[in-house]
Amino acid sequence: MDYTKYRVLIVDDEPDIVEFISYNLQKVGFDLYAAKNGKEAIEKAVKFKPHLILLDIMMPEMDGIETCELLRSYPQLEDTLITFLTARGEDYSQIAGFEAGGDDYIMKPIKPKVLTSRIKALLKRAGKLRETTDISSGEVKVIRGDLEIDRERFMVKKGDKELALPKKEFELLLLLSSKPGKVFTRDEIFHHVWGDDIIVGDRTIDVHIRKLREKIGDKNIKTIKGIGYKFKE
Repeated sequence: MDYTKYRVLIVDDEPDIVEFISYNLQKVGFDLYAAKNGKEAIEKAVKFKPHLILLDIMMPEMDGIETCELLRSYPQLEDTLITFLTARGEDYSQIAGFEAGGDDYIMKPIKPKVLTSRIKALLKRAGKLRETTDISSGEVKVIRGDLEIDRERFMVKKGDKELALPKKEFELLLLLSSKPGKVFTRDEIFHHVWGDDIIVGDRTIDVHIRKLREKIGDKNIKTIKGIGYKFKE
């Protein structure tokens, strides 16, 4: 995989951290940009349209959660992966990150090779998703009841209302709706949506399911206690 074509934006208010990450990612060949705060991150993200943003949470003036929410409000950044890189490991902090639209959560400190592997896995997974038309068929649009799922536009339409979902919520909905009635186990969901090389918390799926239900309603996604979830038309 040629990583020289991938743009990565590093957002952290600590110069030593930025220098450390930049040094290790440059060895792989990534095209790197850096920002020291949320405001600068948004400006550079809009200008350079990075494939992936490494975003610190604890920053002055505008923290990483707020920055992520604002980044997700820009349509041109809907395909950009956002990974939180932080020393905070509390459950509520991770949940807030995923609810804001984050795709992954990496704890500091992290070994350079591990960090590089996580980033490669994220980009590889995202690349595979774009190359696929639909999980179960060649259709670009999947229609399930009053829901229309458009793979090309990463857009969901419920009745006459268009819903712009964060990437992981979209992938999760697409997976479940690909086989209505099938119960997807938590392991299957992790494999298809996050990939085997990415480690995420146990509550990650639950957070994304809850956010999906808030947007499309409760009737379509059913919880199978102790097993996983299924889509019902």
